[in-house]
Amino acid sequence: MDTSPIMTPLLSLARPEILSLKPYSHAAWLPTLKRLHANEAPWRPAGDATLAGLNRYPEPQPQALIARLAELYGVPASAVLATRGSDEAIDLLSRIFLRAGQDAILQCTPTFGMYQVAARIQGADVIEVPLEPHDWSVDPDRLLAAWRPHVKLVYLCSPNNPTGNSVDPAVLETICRALDGKAIVVLDEAYIEWSQFASLTPWLARYPTLAILRTLSKAHALAGARIGALLAHPDLIRLARRVIPPYSLAQPTVEAALRALDVREVGAARARLDQLLVERDYLRERLSACRWVTKVWPSDANFLMIDSHDAERLMRASIQAGVIVRDLTGNPSLSQSLRISVGTRAENDALLRGLEAA
Repeated sequence: MDTSPIMTPLLSLARPEILSLKPYSHAAWLPTLKRLHANEAPWRPAGDATLAGLNRYPEPQPQALIARLAELYGVPASAVLATRGSDEAIDLLSRIFLRAGQDAILQCTPTFGMYQVAARIQGADVIEVPLEPHDWSVDPDRLLAAWRPHVKLVYLCSPNNPTGNSVDPAVLETICRALDGKAIVVLDEAYIEWSQFASLTPWLARYPTLAILRTLSKAHALAGARIGALLAHPDLIRLARRVIPPYSLAQPTVEAALRALDVREVGAARARLDQLLVERDYLRERLSACRWVTKVWPSDANFLMIDSHDAERLMRASIQAGVIVRDLTGNPSLSQSLRISVGTRAENDALLRGLEAA
């Protein structure tokens, strides 16, 4: 009688070494007991203002944080892994699914650079499908034609960084349906809070090989705390828990995230999101009138991508005005482009004055 475990399509995509990996066994988390089992110092360091104490190891995958992230994103707690920003989730996916010299990722360029960096570190190949240059949209037919069985991760960033546009949900559904069980479709929703489209987290129940990346860095103003989330089928979350370091999240980070996810703070964050949209429209209108700017691209994010007939001049002018923007000209498809984060009215006006004086 065959007693081998049933391999779901999701698990069959993972590296065999990960499936058989015995994870590190960290010290038991029993906070009501005196801790003489983890080789910790019994005193707090000077200046320690945390609730739990920096002399103690933090709770691995803190239950309170997982519960609040699950509530925020509308998914079961079993579908959530808390990570050090989205970057750690990307790294974990690379280590779980990519074998050096054998597997590959597929990405639509230009896009967020960490997808390929994590893949290259893992020794995997990177297949690129260029976005449509007239509107930076994803062509699902071209993407699916480029897919091969050794492509284990397909990255889609919506809204896309650095172009700012969202991927049409109909396009995403075509891709998810075609690759269901064949590859992990990784949807990066770092900027979804500013998008005209809703998050696709409800799709996790429909597509077991869909994974979604979320972060508190942008809309919740916690870039310095480094808190992200991998949302996926519980089987994938269990695999990721085998690979993630046991004490990945620092105690101050966890406590900052819990404060930010308080009901009142979440409401305040939504109000600030609305205000930033007003500033985005303000900045877009005035950049469009700048003589050095040839195009301001539509954006569903908290930034604007612009084209200029002299991008180098604009970079110099912004720095002279005490403002730095992102130079994208090193990318062959963005040789005239800059990316500008939407700031406060004072910051936006400082940039605009500098560009006008260029």
